[in-house]
Amino acid sequence: MEIEKLNDDIVLVHNNGKIATHEAFPVKHTFADQIYLREMKMHAGGIVLGAIHTFDHAWFLTEGTVSIKTNNKIIKYSAPFYKKSKAGDQRVIYAHTNSTFVTVHKNPNNIKNIEKLEEILASSSYEEFKFKTNKL
Repeated sequence: MEIEKLNDDIVLVHNNGKIATHEAFPVKHTFADQIYLREMKMHAGGIVLGAIHTFDHAWFLTEGTVSIKTNNKIIKYSAPFYKKSKAGDQRVIYAHTNSTFVTVHKNPNNIKNIEKLEEILASSSYEEFKFKTNKL
């Protein structure tokens, strides 16, 4: 098990690359024409290691306060807030309070199969990300 200190108060424990399940943090999936929205509810004290995203996308913090580590920087955000995320970014999110985090992704083929969408939109390793993006 690898331990990484995010700051003086927050410690992230890497558990052999395992990512929190949807049961731990409920995820709601919403679709509009060519758009996929993913809403995650986090409880205070929860930590999520996000997937590596294949494409640029937008994310919104609609409720709560979180600290997010991306590219070796940690920034604290409070709702309401939104930002653009670049392809290849991977976030570690720590919820200081109960929080709602929404990502917005392009979905040009209007795919509604969540497993297929996750396969297209995200990678579990940088090797997989490089393979996918070299094919684009």
